[in-house]
Amino acid sequence: MEYRERLIVKPGSSVKLADIDPGFHGRHETHEKATPELEETLAKIAPLQELLYAEKKHALLVVLQGIDAAGKDGVCWHVIRAMNPQGTTVTGFKQPTAEERAHDFLWRVHKHVPGLGQAAVFNRSHYEDVLVVRVHNLAPKKVWETRYDAINEFERQLSESGVTILKFFLYISKEEQLKRFKVRLDDPARHWKISDSDYSERELWGDYTKAYEAMLERCSTSHAPWYVLPSNHKWFRNLAASQIILETLQNMKLKAPKPSVDIDVIRQKYLKAAEDG
Repeated sequence: MEYRERLIVKPGSSVKLADIDPGFHGRHETHEKATPELEETLAKIAPLQELLYAEKKHALLVVLQGIDAAGKDGVCWHVIRAMNPQGTTVTGFKQPTAEERAHDFLWRVHKHVPGLGQAAVFNRSHYEDVLVVRVHNLAPKKVWETRYDAINEFERQLSESGVTILKFFLYISKEEQLKRFKVRLDDPARHWKISDSDYSERELWGDYTKAYEAMLERCSTSHAPWYVLPSNHKWFRNLAASQIILETLQNMKLKAPKPSVDIDVIRQKYLKAAEDG
């Protein structure tokens, strides 16, 4: 797959988002030209996810992070639709509840981790505790600073338990975000997406950039790598995410499990039933 190596954050590398073009779109020039490849990729994901569900030796966790309007919901709609809902969950992490705040910050996350055979998507995630918490000073630095190592250990344990982790940071420009906000304002069907925080959070763009860079630098590991997906073009974001998911599933070497019954015996019963009408 052509984009995986280009978009991965190599462990130990430094990250400057200013050096990454959020408008990058690979070799395709338009949505129309990219659509056939996207549909072909999604069609290949579907049977592999079915094998994942049947074999029950692996699990897949896809983590989505990004500034408001970066397209986290869009990835769920346009990429995760390739997966059977029976074996897939999508969890959105909002502001912690009182019960969740009474536990350690990973408590609310762990119960949504996929079991073997399952795929799960986190629309926002445990990384909110080194992003929003950091930017808004919701906890002292000495508290959130320790969470990077806690997250790495948490993800290492998941990996050793058979969970393959893909983390996508959806990267858009400040100008593109404003364009998307305008679309929401102009379309009554999207008014429900508008909130007061959309514009107040924009004032903290620089602080969020530093927090994202720290997240990418400190928590991209060999067992749970981060990918920065240029997302000004929604169609490229979807294509890149789907290609990386497909390659990840292919690398699992998934196989259908052996039947739990004697197929010849079942075939004979079928033939007899067919003869009897």
